[in-house]
Amino acid sequence: MLCGLGAYVLWGVFPVYFKLVEEVAAGEVLLHRIIWAVPFGALILSVRGQWRELRDALRDLRNLRWLMLSALCITWNWFIYIWAVVNERIFETSLGYYINPLIYVLVGVVLFHERLRRLQMLAVLLASIGVLVLILQGGVVPWVSLSLAASFTAYGVIRKQVPIGAMPGLFVETVLLFPIAAGALLWLMLTQQAAFPGAGGSTQALLMLAGPVTVVPLLLFAIATRRLFLTTIGFMQFLAPTLQFITAVYFGEELGAARVFCFAFIWAAVLVFSVDALRAGQRQRRALRSA
Repeated sequence: MLCGLGAYVLWGVFPVYFKLVEEVAAGEVLLHRIIWAVPFGALILSVRGQWRELRDALRDLRNLRWLMLSALCITWNWFIYIWAVVNERIFETSLGYYINPLIYVLVGVVLFHERLRRLQMLAVLLASIGVLVLILQGGVVPWVSLSLAASFTAYGVIRKQVPIGAMPGLFVETVLLFPIAAGALLWLMLTQQAAFPGAGGSTQALLMLAGPVTVVPLLLFAIATRRLFLTTIGFMQFLAPTLQFITAVYFGEELGAARVFCFAFIWAAVLVFSVDALRAGQRQRRALRSA
């Protein structure tokens, strides 16, 4: 439980970290996030003894192809998120991760022919109304929110195709991206466009911490998912966007009437979704006890 809470709290206060390095361009921050995740990820794999799991998963080249695709999805997700925080659009990141579970539900229906329960249908409808209100009343399409939700959903669906744990999978993804990231950062340095060489010691240290900042929450999440009911994890997943919402308020972002209405519908959808998840979990536990 503590690992699960730790993971979602860290993801929830992520904007604070990116605000601390906002003097660095979003693209360069992304490069550091990839580069420094590799050595720290290797350390975690060694401590947890997961190298064999990694080797077993990569014996099938099909798994490697899936991980290359998931690496592209998570890179796009990371870039949009960093850019949004730096450009004072944290409310939109919060909205994106609120609607992400509902996008998962829709993907399950479309791709895997799963059937929606009534409360799930109501939750999706409420969330759709909320986004529509924002578009019509606010006059803008929340492309940041939709991009974050879509890219992370695609990432999750792709990762389901690979029999590999969260930590080894992330390590492979960052290793695949490492040559591109290292080459891009080197080019930025040679053309004197990189902020890292001339940044202060504190900023350099923060950029090097991008690896642990990326890996630690995922490690805590991986530990939690092996020991908690999925229903519990389902409730916890709304903690991160709630903390992001609070962070946006703290940094003084303007909420506006359209966003207020939108979030009202989203929170109603979250409530309905959570009630449905609780009921489904209770039915599953009763079925397991009677089996």
